[in-house]
Amino acid sequence: MIRRDIETKLVQLAGKFPVVSVTGPRQSGKTTLIKAVFAGYRYENLEDPGTRLLAQDDPLRFLGNGRKLIIDEIQRVPALFSYLQVISDRHNISGGFIISGSQSFLLNQNISQSLAGRVAVLNLLPLSLSEISGGKDIDGSWEKFVHRGFYPRIYDREIDPSDFYPNYLQTYVERDVRLLQNIHDLNVFIRFLKLCAGRTGQLISFTSLANDCGISVNTARAWLSVLEASYIVFMIQPHHLNFSKRLVKSPKLYFVDTGLACSLLGIDSPDQLASHYLRGSLFENFILSELMKSRLNRGIRPNLYFWRDNKGTEIDCIIEGGNDLAALEIKSGNTFDPDYFRNIRYWNRLSGSKAGRSFVIYGGESQAETKDGTLAGWKDIDKLPL
Repeated sequence: MIRRDIETKLVQLAGKFPVVSVTGPRQSGKTTLIKAVFAGYRYENLEDPGTRLLAQDDPLRFLGNGRKLIIDEIQRVPALFSYLQVISDRHNISGGFIISGSQSFLLNQNISQSLAGRVAVLNLLPLSLSEISGGKDIDGSWEKFVHRGFYPRIYDREIDPSDFYPNYLQTYVERDVRLLQNIHDLNVFIRFLKLCAGRTGQLISFTSLANDCGISVNTARAWLSVLEASYIVFMIQPHHLNFSKRLVKSPKLYFVDTGLACSLLGIDSPDQLASHYLRGSLFENFILSELMKSRLNRGIRPNLYFWRDNKGTEIDCIIEGGNDLAALEIKSGNTFDPDYFRNIRYWNRLSGSKAGRSFVIYGGESQAETKDGTLAGWKDIDKLPL
């Protein structure tokens, strides 16, 4: 088993809250993690029809009246949340219940209604670079990792991405999509997914998505919400500080896992990324996903934004920490070009930010301090003070 960075925070929260929730995409390693960390707990999975029927028919007996329990895919039986509230209040045992699910919307909706103040919520995404390397030097190109993706089973079982992702996608559509949304033509939904992959790193236009897919704008909005709720995509919002009259209001679209995006785009090997029109966008997606994982694994809100002014000048990522803003430009080139700092220089002048909080992350491996900010290779992203 690959050790997960989130484990420290998970154990800490289980010592303080009666219920701990671990959400994340299917196959991100949630079950493996919680069964390993809480090895002495009884384990139940509500994907199993018999187990689900028992939980529905006799919730108190199923919950064991206070015995420590892991409940996987708990969103399948929403009625359990009210009983969890009663039992947690009655026994007040830290870490009494560990609940897990792959549908953030259904899970969080029930948590907010029944377990507010009683539950700690963690999000487990696929493997990070640091988890894969295990503290050792990272071996391989960024193109290899972007193409391969980061789902644990790919690494544990040495599964080829061309075998893993089509089957993952079929499972996702058949199970999660049908649970969240009444979609009649799944082929149209798959086409919608591929269109989203083709817009990786771009501003979202619901009208354009809807027209290209042959669906209504409202349907496009609903389907994108489904993709977010099931951890297929995530949005980066424009930063709200109004430097030079920011005009952009639309978020940018990214995939939680670049391997899935590559599969949807028909990218069959890392070599294809060399000349692919989305090379830069997929590298940007990769870096932003790593930043997201790093923060979620520490239990920190993933406060990532982008910034664009009325002249089209853009900073790929703004990380907000109170009144402190860190600015990152993300460049896929393997060779450093001084022009990489052009937008950073503009941002520093406009916002009054210091070079110590400005960074360029690129596809090479050198690291250097410049008068405008820090240059860092993609392998060193985890070492930056972000």
